[in-house]
Amino acid sequence: MLCNLWKTAGRLLLRCWGVLCLGLGLCGPGWGMSVVFINPGKPDEAYWAAASAMMEHAARNLGLQLEVQYADRDHVRGLALARQLAQRAPSARPDYVVFSNDYGMAPEMLRLLDGAGIRAFMAFSGVHGGAREETGAPRERYPFWLGSLEPNAEEAGYLTARALFAQARASGQGRAQDGKLHLLAIAGDRSTPSSAARNAGMRRAVREAGDVVLVQEVYADWRRDKAAEQALWLYQRHPEARLVWAGSDQMAFGAMAAWRERGGTPGRDAWFSGINTSREALAALRGSELAALAGGHFMAGAWALVMLFDHSRGIDFASEGLEQERSLFVLFDAELARRFEQRVDRATPAIDFRRFSKALNPQLRRYGFDAVHWLR
Repeated sequence: MLCNLWKTAGRLLLRCWGVLCLGLGLCGPGWGMSVVFINPGKPDEAYWAAASAMMEHAARNLGLQLEVQYADRDHVRGLALARQLAQRAPSARPDYVVFSNDYGMAPEMLRLLDGAGIRAFMAFSGVHGGAREETGAPRERYPFWLGSLEPNAEEAGYLTARALFAQARASGQGRAQDGKLHLLAIAGDRSTPSSAARNAGMRRAVREAGDVVLVQEVYADWRRDKAAEQALWLYQRHPEARLVWAGSDQMAFGAMAAWRERGGTPGRDAWFSGINTSREALAALRGSELAALAGGHFMAGAWALVMLFDHSRGIDFASEGLEQERSLFVLFDAELARRFEQRVDRATPAIDFRRFSKALNPQLRRYGFDAVHWLR
């Protein structure tokens, strides 16, 4: 109880100080606006740590208060965090909550947050399929659900699969006795929409290819160790398979480790693809161990903060759609990887999110969130 009182008092003091600083021109344009991000991952996961770090950078740019809470890939914990926010005293509640619909948590999350009058926004994964019957559309059944911003995950699965096939063809090796390229797929999970979309993109590339056969698809729950374990028996079961498509970089690394354990060399006698932009993944791409890599979608949370910053200033993103799906992924080559590392993968990213705010740049008509736009 005493701890909560101190937190509440601290927030009030921060807001009062913010108002004073804003009046004196001593602080950023969004000072006093508070956002909580319920991160579905773990703080030591490369992807979700990068997503939080970029949101923190955007928050500093925009001068808003950001609090990150981790669900540690536990949907029960994620719901508990939302429940705790809803149970806070009104003065201690955040102005906005950003969360991802990982493991299909959205209906219950919205029920909790909307009931407390907290404005909610989904980033990374939105609502699809049967869950729509429970949630309706933004601002309808749950009026405090403002909208969502999702990377086009189907595109990421498609692009990485196509590039993977192209690398294998160019090598002139790896074909099975039937003359085709045999593909193994290691996917994330069955319930997260972005996971399903990546898999759908991979399958579209297979259908279009004509010379590629998907021999088996498994789910490794985004885990490197589980992907390694599954890959070992997949290689035994499908000895002619030489292509491995993975829904994340960590699962690709697990599959690559299993291949090395069998005496193979990734990039020379088998080809792997992954998604995400960890330093390890970019290095593996430069070293040709990874045949294909897509990423950039970890920026979705930071872009969501730009939209909410504008919303707090009376500029509604509804003019571009309440549920937006953007080409936040980019298929990396060596030059794009170098440019990405120069601008993003550093202690202080060389990207100023104030440039993307309509409130701060009245001449902007559309948000320039697409990766090809800000990486130019």
